[in-house]
Amino acid sequence: METAERPAETGKTRPLAGLTVLALEQAVAGPYCTSRLADAGARVIKVERAEGDFARGYDAAVNGLASYFVWLNRGKESLVADIKDPEDARLLHAILARTDVFVQNLAPGAAARAGFGSAELRARHPRLITVDISGYGEGHAYSDMKAYDLLVQAESGLAAITGHPAGPGRIGVSACDIACGMDAHAAVLEALIARGITGAGSALSVSLFSGAADWMNVPLLYFEGTGKAPQRLGLAHPSISPYGAYPTADDGLVLIAIQNEREWALFCETVLGEPGLARAEGFDSNNARVANRAAVDLRIGAVLVRLTRAAAAARLKAAGTAYGFVNGLVDLATHPALKRTPVETPAGTAHIVAPPVLIDGAVRPLGPVPGLGEHGARIRAEFSGRP
Repeated sequence: METAERPAETGKTRPLAGLTVLALEQAVAGPYCTSRLADAGARVIKVERAEGDFARGYDAAVNGLASYFVWLNRGKESLVADIKDPEDARLLHAILARTDVFVQNLAPGAAARAGFGSAELRARHPRLITVDISGYGEGHAYSDMKAYDLLVQAESGLAAITGHPAGPGRIGVSACDIACGMDAHAAVLEALIARGITGAGSALSVSLFSGAADWMNVPLLYFEGTGKAPQRLGLAHPSISPYGAYPTADDGLVLIAIQNEREWALFCETVLGEPGLARAEGFDSNNARVANRAAVDLRIGAVLVRLTRAAAAARLKAAGTAYGFVNGLVDLATHPALKRTPVETPAGTAHIVAPPVLIDGAVRPLGPVPGLGEHGARIRAEFSGRP
């Protein structure tokens, strides 16, 4: 594991510096999008209920704070306001008059009922970019359905192709929320570029379901073209063999991936010690090995189970085989490729996984995680003239 030290400021202006984002957001998808905008220099004003974004209460793992909230709310300002309260609504509209991007992922219809519908806001502020994040989108029977990540994993078919043959499984992180937040972030950046050309804002809408469905393109096209759904194979690959996990002598799991016949021949010679196996019937092509998967796995498993993790790694490296280990979180925490970076919170410094993109070879410093309503007095004074 590498702990990325907070680099000195280089004097460069962050690309979104000077832009203001108003976010009526909660949970994961909206906050993911706006956290990335904040990282790039935008001022993000996060509007929270009196009890706070409910993600603040997901757990208390980070010195008493919630892990999701610490991860997704760095660099933002927190304002407690009630969109149904006339005075607070006036304050938010005053902020919107000076806002570049408005993001909301409230319950279906909640923002529009309170006077914060995208069409109405863009009629008032033509340069405004509005982002509506929903569970299933608009204009159909699911539009009013509440949607949480696991529900969308199930509805989109993602859970059906994930897991063990015994039954469907959940991807172990909030994949649909995160995909939606990534999609929203990319769309906002495109809309800012377009506004720089035309002077006009955009009305963007994205749903958890649409993001998950986009990821399901290959399974869906495969099913429609063949009439067969990809099988659930746990840590195996449905159309490549060998490509899966095998036990080692020290109770670990090593995962190997063979991509072509040259790699398979080297694997048979160097790892299995059977150079002739690559030409044997049932083993001599990928299609043959997929059809003969049980026998292939048995042959490979019998060798690898006698090797320790270190010995298996040495043989696989010598063969040029792509491999990895099925790590737990304790392994991830010390992984040599992992980069972490500090972020300040009301409970002290936390060390989160660094954003994946390096800027000029370095991890960009991240802003602090706000306490609930921490910036409310200053924001109210700035936009309404009243504390």
